[in-house]
Amino acid sequence: MSESVADGCIVQALIKALESERGLDAPERLRERIEALDRLDALMGVEGAWAQRAQALQQRLEAANLLQFEAIRAAVRYGKGRVALQRWQLAGDADCRSGDAYDWRDELVSGVLRFGEPGEASVLAPEMVFYQPTPARHVFDLFDRLALTSDDVLVDLGSGFGHVPLLAAICTPARSIGVEIEPAYVAGARDCAQALRLANARFVQEDARATDFTVGSVFYLYTPFTGTIMRSVLDALRREAGRRAFRVCGFGPCTAVLANESWLAAEDASTAGRVSIFRSRRHGDVKRDFTQ
Repeated sequence: MSESVADGCIVQALIKALESERGLDAPERLRERIEALDRLDALMGVEGAWAQRAQALQQRLEAANLLQFEAIRAAVRYGKGRVALQRWQLAGDADCRSGDAYDWRDELVSGVLRFGEPGEASVLAPEMVFYQPTPARHVFDLFDRLALTSDDVLVDLGSGFGHVPLLAAICTPARSIGVEIEPAYVAGARDCAQALRLANARFVQEDARATDFTVGSVFYLYTPFTGTIMRSVLDALRREAGRRAFRVCGFGPCTAVLANESWLAAEDASTAGRVSIFRSRRHGDVKRDFTQ
């Protein structure tokens, strides 16, 4: 059997299997639909009758997802978003594998937040890192471990489109603030918060070095910058740690930088490949230096 014939048999078998899958349109089958759509995307080069069947199947599954995403968005607007998303969160289970790869939950989050087309982004300044959203499974896992309350304020330094602050506003009772230097990203995050009626999410367009570090109980960084910018931000946080206690969470390369800060102590040593949580040391354990 030639390779092309074998590929054709695989395509036909996949389409037939998905067409015959009963209940695939049901709300509880969201994960299966998203994963099926990923497989169908790979068939878009197929021609003929099988291509038409694949396209029809794709449209059917996408329509089911859109209905579910809109139902979740409606729940968010009425303050029920946490319950609506609860079944898709991790609660610390083994499915939160390490690494920065994305999975089906990111499609869910994208469908619920539904950002519009952003305006043209500025050219990245030196030491600024190209924006990538934190994988949704890690965001849900982080919230589970942080156990945020209404007394908490989560500050995302380099928040991009605002995935972390927006999800915090939906899934936790905390307030959240996204700090982002790119105006187009901030505008998109604000539009999303307004559309979903998330009064406890706020977005500030400014350089992270100008942040008001006195308001956060939790600071989050997905390696938004490096070098002297990172050093300036960490020095500001260190000075704030001389006044009060808070937590700093890091994902990606910045985690190693946070681990080397003497004024931070790892809260969970078993989080390799996940978001790491650090707690500022007790006031007496931090050398006070407010001259810098």
